[in-house]
Amino acid sequence: MKVLFVNTYESRGGAAIACRRLARAVSRAGVDVRLLVREPFSGVDQRISSVSSSRMARMLNFFRFAWERFTIFLYNRFSRRNLFAVSIANTGEDISRRKEVQEADVIHLHWVNQGFLSIKDIQRLTELGKPVVWTMHDMWPFTGICHYAWQCRRFEERCGCCPFLVSPGENDLSAQVLERKQKWKFSDISFVACSRWLCDNARKASLLQNSDVSNIPNPIDTNFWKPQNKQEVRKMFRFPEKRKLLLFVADNVSDTRKGIAYLYEALKILELKKADLIEKMSLVILGKRSRDVSLQSPFHTIPMGYLSDAKQICRLYSAVDLFVTPSLEDNLPNTVMEAMACGCPVVGFRIGGIPEMIDHLQNGYVAESRSSADLAKGIEEILFSENYFYYSTQARLKVQQSYAEPYIARQYMDLYQILLDKKYE
Repeated sequence: MKVLFVNTYESRGGAAIACRRLARAVSRAGVDVRLLVREPFSGVDQRISSVSSSRMARMLNFFRFAWERFTIFLYNRFSRRNLFAVSIANTGEDISRRKEVQEADVIHLHWVNQGFLSIKDIQRLTELGKPVVWTMHDMWPFTGICHYAWQCRRFEERCGCCPFLVSPGENDLSAQVLERKQKWKFSDISFVACSRWLCDNARKASLLQNSDVSNIPNPIDTNFWKPQNKQEVRKMFRFPEKRKLLLFVADNVSDTRKGIAYLYEALKILELKKADLIEKMSLVILGKRSRDVSLQSPFHTIPMGYLSDAKQICRLYSAVDLFVTPSLEDNLPNTVMEAMACGCPVVGFRIGGIPEMIDHLQNGYVAESRSSADLAKGIEEILFSENYFYYSTQARLKVQQSYAEPYIARQYMDLYQILLDKKYE
């Protein structure tokens, strides 16, 4: 069986990481996997190919990316607000004739936005007569233009009056793009959501009413992501050895969706409640612009900048005592899975797929959405609990039982086989 994974990026972003992990998992299970990406790739893995293999191709792909963003910018009356919160897929590259696509038995789409595949390009893939699987890493495949709809539910009937647009209306850009998507052959695509939350939303979407939608989470290699000696890794990072360490991680820590403002508010609540915590606790921040926002914390803060080395990130999870994810909208965060696999309990809001990962007061704490007070309560409850060792061991056990590579790979292999059997009936 030959399966082609298609994703915009090779390694940048959560979807790319999840895509690579799944490709490795099903490959280890015996499937011949190839990966096609838009960005120029490292060239280390021979199973990965790029549509940006020449200087001209790179220029064209950048133009496609820029043209889509400019169209959104123009439509939004030259406002940068929500410029990257939406995609319209008005341009892209036709990959249907590429050798990798022609040789594949199954085409497996992942995150294909930002000028990689247009709506028409996706339809061309469905017309090849091959099974097409689409793992949804956000809501875009079934909304008009947004990647996360927040409180908006118009995608359940018909988009329009979009809150992401400067001048929303019944026939605005979101309604127009949704109408273009309705021309897809959705019955020929098998959609997979990484979380039950995303699956439930997809099944309610008007666009997918006649489509097959299932729920299979992302995998993780629990032999790599595992606990390490806390004192040893703390010395490596030169962290305080006797303080309780909280960790906040985001690709860009200033991204409003990641909710660092709620974390700071929760820390201020803890400071007022227990003044002695100032000497007992530190906050570690990992991600772009971590140094810019670290001064806002009431507690001693250690900005780590951006880390790309997975081994170092794994050590970091083992070095800290608690991972806090105050995200306001998320699917099935890789960071939560990684932290738990390393035996680090997690505190997060009751949003998206996070409550599926954190079992309340079993391996972490699920705080009410946007409640800094409850977030503060969760941090205190887990961090200073007599049951901390129990929370830590249960966190790793949850990942081993629910997200380990062999378990997830088998579910996808069964799906591929079912689709291939249908094709040849």
